[in-house]
Amino acid sequence: QVQLVESGGGLVQPGGSLRLSCAASGSIFNIYAMGWYRQVPGKQRELVASIRSSGSTNYADSVKGRFTISRDNAKNTTYLQMNSLKPEDTAVYYCNAPMRNYNLQYLEVWGQGTLVTVSS
Repeated sequence: QVQLVESGGGLVQPGGSLRLSCAASGSIFNIYAMGWYRQVPGKQRELVASIRSSGSTNYADSVKGRFTISRDNAKNTTYLQMNSLKPEDTAVYYCNAPMRNYNLQYLEVWGQGTLVTVSS
């Protein structure tokens, strides 16, 4: 069994910073990429940022220059450093990782989500 566990969400004032973490554990053979998505009620889940095992990254236009994704391959962990936060960044943030387990089954694994609230 494989799972993703997120941490780091919370309440922050506009202009503030938060750092999210997501750790993968279990029978992991290979993780192809790790990413962060977010969702607000009534809207579709959207990609915020992703990072491949090579280190190449991809960002939503709305967060470019403010958010930074990084990854520790040895720890199967990804981080999302969020700076200059805006009220519109308020959402539940989900970690995602496409991977193969020890049985070489392809899995699309999601974390449980962590709430980020940007408000004064």
